[in-house]
Amino acid sequence: MITTQGLEIRIGARTLLSGATLRIDNGDRVGLVGRNGAGKTTLTKILAGEGQATDGMVSRSDDVGYLPQDPRTGDLEVLARDRVLSARGLDATMRNMRKAEEAIATETGAARERAMDRYSRLESQFLAKGGWAAEAEAARITSNLGLPTRVLEQELRTLSGGQRRRVELARILFSGASTLLLDEPTNHLDADSIVWLRDYLLAYPGGFVVISHDVELLRATVNTVFHLDANRAQIDVYNMGWDRYLQQRETDEKRRRRERANAEKKAATLMAQADKMRAKATKAVAAQNMARRAERLLADLEDVRAVDKVAHLRFPDPAPCGRTPLRASDLSKTYGSQEVFTGVDLAIDRGSRVVVLGLNGAGKTTLLRILGGVEEPDTGQVEPGHGLKIGYYAQEHETLDTSATVVENLRRNAPDLTDTQVRSVLGSFLFSGEDADKPAGVLSGGEKTRLALAVLVVSSANVLLLDEPTNNLDPASRAEILGALRTFTGAVVLVTHDEGAVQALEPERVLLLPDGDEDMWNADYAELVSLA
Repeated sequence: MITTQGLEIRIGARTLLSGATLRIDNGDRVGLVGRNGAGKTTLTKILAGEGQATDGMVSRSDDVGYLPQDPRTGDLEVLARDRVLSARGLDATMRNMRKAEEAIATETGAARERAMDRYSRLESQFLAKGGWAAEAEAARITSNLGLPTRVLEQELRTLSGGQRRRVELARILFSGASTLLLDEPTNHLDADSIVWLRDYLLAYPGGFVVISHDVELLRATVNTVFHLDANRAQIDVYNMGWDRYLQQRETDEKRRRRERANAEKKAATLMAQADKMRAKATKAVAAQNMARRAERLLADLEDVRAVDKVAHLRFPDPAPCGRTPLRASDLSKTYGSQEVFTGVDLAIDRGSRVVVLGLNGAGKTTLLRILGGVEEPDTGQVEPGHGLKIGYYAQEHETLDTSATVVENLRRNAPDLTDTQVRSVLGSFLFSGEDADKPAGVLSGGEKTRLALAVLVVSSANVLLLDEPTNNLDPASRAEILGALRTFTGAVVLVTHDEGAVQALEPERVLLLPDGDEDMWNADYAELVSLA
């Protein structure tokens, strides 16, 4: 259970939330919604105890499971399986049991007796934590999230960003926490895993708060909606499912507009009458009272929701280049004993449009990192053509310097722009005033996406490498991305689970990983986009 009293959240001079009193109990399935940058991720961190509110109180039970939007773990040498099992402390117990088993097999006499006693105690601990049934439960969760056994036996450092994300989601779901806080849990999931997650949450006996731009997930699972209104710095609580919430929210807004229009009309009449009465000294007091009444009429109104601002995005006019600005031959990549892909050949001609498809872990992100010069292949080479200028959008935003401010990130990628021009570009991406001077590390996922896209806009790139560019975006911002893809005249290499992004790109070719097979695009491949 989580409760808040008078919660206030401010970042600099900007108030994200004021006076919020909330309660999340067992059985409450809450969808937390609002435009990008409204403060959803910040609020969730505070509810989880990983952030500090400006004012107010938060109380929570001990067993809260929190999936951040951009999960990180300190030890990348840990096996993926052990990371999941650590949610219940089973990983350490099982490791110690294996050590005790080795000692039993190799030691003699008193040392062997001590090992047997140690194993007996550890086995009791293991059984108290759920034992083999718990391990089987973890295996079911990881399997349904698309994590095969070979991935679970790998160290986290060898996994793709999408695989690490799913390991963290599996860990949270396996934890057995009574309250879950899930920030964009469907990111990097294929279609089958998303369907499974919907069913899992629908049957979950505890409470949860989910931030998601997946409308179908919200429609299927939530019974309460918290709408965080960035313009009013308030949360509107709707104790109803998703479809009824949409209807009720529109009804509420119509009521607010109607009440405001009526009040403004009455106030205008009162003020006009007061102005006439002020001309007579004998009626000056009555005029003041009438004016105060008009002010009270307006002061007592609920705020009308302002139209949410949207970043206006257009990709740059590409710099001139040769016929084939980017070519790669015989690329391969291996992590430890795990071969990711091998023998990949690719030629990106001027203005060409290519979609890269493959199951999670097939190496799509790794390929883009190699093409972008961020990572080296084990074999093969990337050959830049005449005039090549790459713009790389990384799904985990690792191209951003999180220790630098928003302004500094853009300026270092566009050194020829004046400060006025830099701030003008950032303003079009909704970073104005103090928001432009925030460290990139404190931005929400959606804000990092906007900043990374702003960097692309000033890049004059003629080859865009886009890795899941619509993740973390609200519907309006996603529409801007899709519009920009449609109109960009340079070359694009796209990795995405978003069928709408592929439709907007209108690809000519498809590259299938891990085999590296290339084919002309056709409608049959469209069915693989959400599954890949």
